[in-house]
Amino acid sequence: MTADVKLRQINRILIANRGEIAVRIERTCRALGIATVAVYSDADARALHVLEADQAVHIGPASLAESYLNIEAIIEAAIESDADALHPGYGLLSENPDLADACENAGIIFIGPSAEAMRSMGDKSVARKLVGKHGVPTIRGYEGKEQAPAALAKRAAKIGYPVMIKASAGGGGRGMRLVEDKAQFEKAAESARSEAERSFGDGRLILERAIRGGRHVEVQVLGDEHGGLVHLGERDCSVQRRHQKVIEESPSPAVDDELRGRMTEAALAVARAVDYTSAGTVEFMLDAEGEFYFLEMNTRLQVEHGVTELRTGLDIVRRQIAIARGEKLPFAQDDIEFEGHAMECRIYAEDPLRGYAPSPGRIDRFDVPQGEGIRNDVGTYAGDEITTDYDPMMAKVLTWGRDRDQAIERMQYALSNYRVGGVRTNLPLLRAVLWDPVFRTGGATTSFLDEELVPGTLAMAVTPHVLIAAFGFCLISGRDADPWLALGPLRAGGAARVNIKHGDRVYAVEGQRVAGSSNKWRVKAGNFRERTVRFAVAPGSHMVLEEADETTPLHVRWVESGGMEVNLGGSRYSLSLAGLERLRTESTRRQHGLTAPMPALVLKVLVRPGQVVRSRETLIVLEAMKMEHAIEAPYDGTVKDVHVKEGSRVKEGTVLIELEQDGA
Repeated sequence: MTADVKLRQINRILIANRGEIAVRIERTCRALGIATVAVYSDADARALHVLEADQAVHIGPASLAESYLNIEAIIEAAIESDADALHPGYGLLSENPDLADACENAGIIFIGPSAEAMRSMGDKSVARKLVGKHGVPTIRGYEGKEQAPAALAKRAAKIGYPVMIKASAGGGGRGMRLVEDKAQFEKAAESARSEAERSFGDGRLILERAIRGGRHVEVQVLGDEHGGLVHLGERDCSVQRRHQKVIEESPSPAVDDELRGRMTEAALAVARAVDYTSAGTVEFMLDAEGEFYFLEMNTRLQVEHGVTELRTGLDIVRRQIAIARGEKLPFAQDDIEFEGHAMECRIYAEDPLRGYAPSPGRIDRFDVPQGEGIRNDVGTYAGDEITTDYDPMMAKVLTWGRDRDQAIERMQYALSNYRVGGVRTNLPLLRAVLWDPVFRTGGATTSFLDEELVPGTLAMAVTPHVLIAAFGFCLISGRDADPWLALGPLRAGGAARVNIKHGDRVYAVEGQRVAGSSNKWRVKAGNFRERTVRFAVAPGSHMVLEEADETTPLHVRWVESGGMEVNLGGSRYSLSLAGLERLRTESTRRQHGLTAPMPALVLKVLVRPGQVVRSRETLIVLEAMKMEHAIEAPYDGTVKDVHVKEGSRVKEGTVLIELEQDGA
């Protein structure tokens, strides 16, 4: 650190990222009068971040390794476009010190911390030892050189189960596995190592004692080259799926002033240990007794930085750029004011009801909510394509309120008015969380989604539009085997009734045709109020409900089970007509085709024809959107046939394996 820092000129910034964060950085650059350069792969030629930039440079094929993770191509793009500086965003290369070194060698300003700080904090084993020397508490664990499966298993037994396996060089939930007992360890370690090698090029693992019922709390820090260092408060990121954050808020409902003081001072101690500059985040695990432990330091901008911006009024990207120019922080710690409560929900193209399986496809509707205290950070648009090549996050919606209750109310409104069509989303999950009493009272821990969210909450979150659409689809469907004939509903006088099952509940849906109209009906679904709607059908199983001045587009189709699937605003609902469940034939009972839940790459085929397998045994490992997905046996049986090979790409619904059930 030195007070003798010469200011550097920044007129053009290349953003070495894609999606929502690239658009977010472009917004601040426009406000500062700085030109922006986007980079894009073959898959992103019409992406929003490309369309919003002043200039765009193609850097390679869709593959991450050949495009967004290709340092040489990115530096060439920066030189070609005469960029003064490079902003790495988050994820991808943002925490790779080799990119910072490459920028320095090319005479390009890197908007981020020093390569040395990134190396110290990027290696979790090094970081744990370093912060421990500065008095910051760490979780009991292992970060040594012995990496053989048997050696790690011995260490895990010594630490005590449950154990968390983590990629030493990674983050973002990749290369991370929770292991409950010894029997699961070697399989979990192999999977974590494989994912870490593909994601970070480094398969080294560390072990930590898993904390049950803990909270994930992080502290935002900012440091300049003149020795200035401040914190911007904490964020609670406990609502997670697959160790990846879904909802974040500030302040944490679990942190009081005394604890906040200790945590923020520990975060500043971590930053001082590496002479940290730029924006960074120190993450902690907070246990039920109020003790906290260092997890890692993210040496980059966080996805959830907007939560802090809403409470402080600061533009963190703007501060990053100013620090990279060599400017001093224009404020001291006591100058920072924290107001109200802020919250963020991440919108993913994934299906929570199918194990968070990615949902690639073309977005045919994308309407974001508007209103007081609502902010939208988006990376896509109607007509854009979600592919399996990249992370499935499409956008973030943030709310601010004078207190937590108002922030929640505004988020409930925002989620209720978010409309996405063409792909499945996690909107049903987010809505369920925001209405859940555990979350509303501030009690959500890192195990909330997996263990505490009321079972069936998502299945019960059906809307009247969904039930009415199912009713209308039955009326106007051209299906040969008319389900109405099987149920025998009353149709005389233009009236009809059907029982629709969703989850464990059955809804009686009754309708009466409006006199003089062929497709206008008064419909009452369950306990919801009666509505007068007009049914219209568009090509491709698309359906439109028209009610007064409101038009609601949906996608409805029959499925092989005999039920139907309704997609509304990116939320997928599986329904059946009560009393019309098909009986499986003998051949269906005896032989079951396991299919791909999403378009994916076949990483591993672990079985062969004739092999006897046990229930929950992993048969095939797929990769989609940078995450591994294990295809497990649903029962004890014998593999009859294997239809795919390692390295092949499969579409959603592709039959992977034929499995015959024992005793069928």
